[in-house]
Amino acid sequence: MSYQKRTALALAAAVAGSVVLVAAPAAHASVVDVDYQCQTPIGPKGAVSPIDIKAVKSGSGYQLTMSFQKGVSSSPVELGKGAMKPSALIKLGGVGEGTVAVSGPPNSAAIPANTPIKINDLTGTYTPKKNGKVTFTAGVLTIKALGTTTTCTPKNNPKPSLELDVTGATGSQNMPSGGGELPRTGPLDSATALGTLGGTVLLAGAAGVLWLTRRGQRTAS
Repeated sequence: MSYQKRTALALAAAVAGSVVLVAAPAAHASVVDVDYQCQTPIGPKGAVSPIDIKAVKSGSGYQLTMSFQKGVSSSPVELGKGAMKPSALIKLGGVGEGTVAVSGPPNSAAIPANTPIKINDLTGTYTPKKNGKVTFTAGVLTIKALGTTTTCTPKNNPKPSLELDVTGATGSQNMPSGGGELPRTGPLDSATALGTLGGTVLLAGAAGVLWLTRRGQRTAS
């Protein structure tokens, strides 16, 4: 193999290594039917609503959005503008533990009596404590209106609406065993760290190629 071909292959390998290292975290989302059974001031009600949960990286955490495609309860009287306030819990699984509270704005328009209550998008922030795969599943929905509280509980053991590989966790759970944690100057998630490593590999590869080129020139002369 010629000197030029060996040089080109070395540089290509360094570039390929950096590209692989900065791959984006994997995520899997699906719309899941949730059978909500609600305890209302006038008795039990229920309905099935498809639920969608999305996550967007925001600083050291993730901004969650929980969307309802159908109403899950109704009121025997009209609910005026701003009379209804929804909130919910999202259950965590995988390396995640507990729940995340999400909430939404009051209704922007009046809701007629005996009409399914449309729930606006609910949002909240999830800050991971461990790096790894986390699942997000619809939990209890709470509707407050006209001084009353309606609690809606999923009865069909729904599957997760979102599965996400989270990064950027901080805390003692993530310290390496035996040697302690390396000093850091600020928050740095795994993807950024790998990207930096990939850049270092690329620079080292380029430096090696430059050295070989100069050595080859001296040898030739």
